[in-house]
Amino acid sequence: MAWIEPIWKLLWSTKGLLAILWELFPGHPNLVPAHLNDPCGMTTYVRKPLFSREGANVSVVTPDGTTATPGHYGEEGFVYQAIAPIPCLDGNYAVLGAWVIDGEPAGIGIRESTDRITSNTSRFVPHLFHPA
Repeated sequence: MAWIEPIWKLLWSTKGLLAILWELFPGHPNLVPAHLNDPCGMTTYVRKPLFSREGANVSVVTPDGTTATPGHYGEEGFVYQAIAPIPCLDGNYAVLGAWVIDGEPAGIGIRESTDRITSNTSRFVPHLFHPA
């Protein structure tokens, strides 16, 4: 099987979309503050490259210090986003990702790590939804 990703996917894969959504819908309950290329006075935030994959070059900045992951991204700029805390359950942080095909739920992936920033080495479990 060969997978070819459509060019329009580039639009949805930029973290800059987070800042645009916040600008369009400030205070929306499903969003957290996000800004392009400047933390805008936030002292606790996550800095993410506009284009990156699987947690590369992400920094979590708090008054207690900074945690960062390595990688080769960031030349294109960054988005600065308020922290949406992820609960730590039994020493692990879990992040859910959803797949939607033609407006219908198709599956989820659970990425879990002992670190606050999940990466390509984090445990991953895909779940497939079968049509009824």
